[in-house]
Formats: sequence, structure tokens, C-alpha cells
Amino acid sequence: MSKVWLITGSASGLGRAIAEHLLERGDRLVATARHPEAAAELREKYPEQVAFARLDVTEPAQAAAAVDIALGAFGRLDVLVNNAGFASVAPFEQMSEANFTAQIDTNFYGVVNLVRAVIPAMRRQRSGHIINISSGAGRLGAPGMTAYHAAKWAVGGFTESIAKELRGFGVHAVAVEPGSMPTNWAVTAAADAPALEADYQPSVGRVMDVLRTLAGNEIGDLGKYAKVIFELSRADELPHHLILGSDALSAIRAAESAREHAAAVWEPVTRSTDRAGANLKFLAELPSH
Repeated sequence: MSKVWLITGSASGLGRAIAEHLLERGDRLVATARHPEAAAELREKYPEQVAFARLDVTEPAQAAAAVDIALGAFGRLDVLVNNAGFASVAPFEQMSEANFTAQIDTNFYGVVNLVRAVIPAMRRQRSGHIINISSGAGRLGAPGMTAYHAAKWAVGGFTESIAKELRGFGVHAVAVEPGSMPTNWAVTAAADAPALEADYQPSVGRVMDVLRTLAGNEIGDLGKYAKVIFELSRADELPHHLILGSDALSAIRAAESAREHAAAVWEPVTRSTDRAGANLKFLAELPSH
């Protein structure tokens, strides 16, 4: 059955790849971007399948309007892909408050705004898929990317929580955690970096060097990413988190191994704070999926 999608940041990169993939397969799309005319050729190629919405994801009213456009144009909305986002690398000390806030607003609150706008329609339909593009950065931390990592960690926790709220009426949610892919992400992330204080050169400077090397050498295939996202829209069950890319998998496994080791080393301290006679049975009542 043909489905109706809304993709944020659909003019370029991963959003554009997903858009082209689903349109080739007969689905319909509300393409959104700050400047949606950048995706005008999609409408030229698929005039009966594409509607446009100008969207700044940090504006809740625009998020609601984009959903209304989908419902008005196609009568329903089946798949939301929260793809819009960006990173800016700098030591936290040298990152302006405005820069930090902009990254949180776009990468996290942008997701929140669209999900808030779409849930009522999906609940009425008793069906829907919410696919939040997080990052491998959502399970680890790197120097120079405090705002980006904070936002992506938040997306993961937010998605896992809403997935448990929504599944009872047929709406599924997943946080997709990709590795590198051939977009302009790495280039733009380091483009406006400040001149580093010498103390940050061994940490943040190293990350900047990695990003410069990564640009143009990303391991991900956009077409393969798009295919996976499309297949998620047809799945009856979704994991709360889905890692994509061997680089993301390797980095996440290393981070989780380090956390497991620290938890084991510090376990006596952890348990020392329990109240005498504490009962953990209440934990069994919490939903696990």
C-alpha cells in the first residue's frame, strides 16, 4: 500500500536520498526544508506524489503547518522522518551560547516539535512510523561536540520513551543511529571552528583532524541507507535503536564496553548507597518494550 511521508531536511543529503527512493516506489511525500525550492525537481519528476512545506524545525507552528499540508494534500500521514540537523565543532569553553543553543534547538527540539505535531493524526489512524535520525554520537561523547552529542543522546532517550507510549495504538518509533555517509556534514561541522586554545589541541584538535580526513571518505552508502529507512516504514515491529554503518557499530561498542567496565569497577560504590532492606521488585513493573 502506498504511504505518505514527511521528511525534514529533504532537499539534500540523506533526506534527499530517502525522498527519491520512496517516490520511485510510488509513495507520496511532503518535502520540507527551510528553502523547499531546492527540491523543486522532485515535484517536476513526480508531480502527483509531492507536496512542499517550508519548514524551520525549531518553530512549532511551522511543524504543525507541515503536518496540516500532508493531511490536506493526501488525507493521511504514515511516516515521519526527522532528518534535519547539523553539528558545529568547538571546545565548549569557546563555543558561543548562540551556537550551542542552535544545535540543541535543531537537533533535539526540532525532533520534538515534529513528533508533537504528528502524533494526534497517527493516533487517530491507529498506525504510523516515526523514524528519528539520531547518530552514533547518541551513545558516546567526543571532544568539541558537546552540543551535538547532548542533542543526539536526548533524541535516543526521547524516542525510546515515546515508542513505549505509542505502540499500544499502532504507532512505531525508532532512533536510527548512523555512522558516516557522503553528505557535507563533516565539512560544515568543522567549517567555522575557532582558533583553538593550545590546551584543547590534543583533544578537540584531534577531532577536527579526523573530520577533515573523513570528508569525502565516508563509508556509508546513501542509497543503502535510504533502502533501509524505506523498509523500516513497512515493518510491524521496530527496535528502539538501530545502528547503521560499521563505523558507528565499532565506536558504540567501544563506548559501551568502557561503560560496562567502569560500572563493574565502581559497583561496590554504586550499591553502597542503597537503603537497608531496599526492594527492587518495582523495576519488574516497568515496560521493557
